[in-house]
Amino acid sequence: MSGTSLDGIDAALCDFSGDTPRLIGTSYQPYPSHLSTALLALHKASENELHKAQTLSIELASRYAECVNSLLKNANVASTDIAAIGCHGQTVRHRPESGYSLQLNAPAWLAEQTGITVVSDFRNRDIAAGGQGAPLVPAFHDHTLRSASTTRTIVNIGGIANLTVLAPNAPVIGFDCGPGNLLLNSWIQHHTGKPYDADGQWSQSGAVVPTLLAKWLAHPFFTAPPPKSCGREQFDFEWLVSTIPGNVSAVDVQATLCELTAQGISRAIQQHAPSTQEVLICGGGAHNTDLMTRIANGLPQASVLSTQHIGVDPDWVEAIAFAWLARQTLSQQPGNLPNVTGASGPRILGTITLA
Repeated sequence: MSGTSLDGIDAALCDFSGDTPRLIGTSYQPYPSHLSTALLALHKASENELHKAQTLSIELASRYAECVNSLLKNANVASTDIAAIGCHGQTVRHRPESGYSLQLNAPAWLAEQTGITVVSDFRNRDIAAGGQGAPLVPAFHDHTLRSASTTRTIVNIGGIANLTVLAPNAPVIGFDCGPGNLLLNSWIQHHTGKPYDADGQWSQSGAVVPTLLAKWLAHPFFTAPPPKSCGREQFDFEWLVSTIPGNVSAVDVQATLCELTAQGISRAIQQHAPSTQEVLICGGGAHNTDLMTRIANGLPQASVLSTQHIGVDPDWVEAIAFAWLARQTLSQQPGNLPNVTGASGPRILGTITLA
């Protein structure tokens, strides 16, 4: 998995022979700065972008292969023992309203360099069926993290935040609820050079600017009904800078951005799942103490915890989810939830590139 934050590659080695997935090993490979910069540039139209996209796809596939091969070596597992690699690719355009979502990837190169079958392009079949192509992880959350007695809302805070409501004996609710770490990371990197706000220390030292927060929360995405998804198309650094008056300090902007992410999540839960008893956070946002506190403040009726509370490492939930989605594809089983994405029905997702 490599997500909207453009920070690097997460690889999870999973065994699905039991009732729940068993995580055997993990590997993380950070993106070098030149790669992050080049990928970010492709979110906007540019000269010679088709060639750039193809060459970056090949570079990504080589890095995915390095990550996979390193993980297998460290876990002492042979490539011949692996059923498939579920590879999401790097999103550079998510435009379901135009009928597509584009993830850079070169699955033929990845299969060639690993000797393993690759499942990729998970989103476009759902979009072709009238869906948003996102979020896709709620189907995995439903399969793995549901409680028979407790209403749980799983919140994945990557670059974008999305939630999955798992109420006993009720259909799954799931949708993107706004920016996650995307704007927080962009702002602190621009002002301090740091890739992210460790533990939320910088945002915690600032003060929320109510007028700025209200302006951001007035973005039409927040009031749009599900099914819905978002990305840099709605919330990018240029949008952010265009909204900030000149008299607001950088640290107060960071505090306000942290509150924006928190309120995007807490308001969505209050509106669509007010009976939530447990909020379980995964993704990088689970490590941001200031963000976790702000979310909890907005949800006094619920406990707000990391997925570690139920024995699932928050850093690897999304990578495991795409391994599970690949398994669904190979088993010819649906990977989407139509009531989440808006698709006209269940669909088998992904394209298979045989080893």
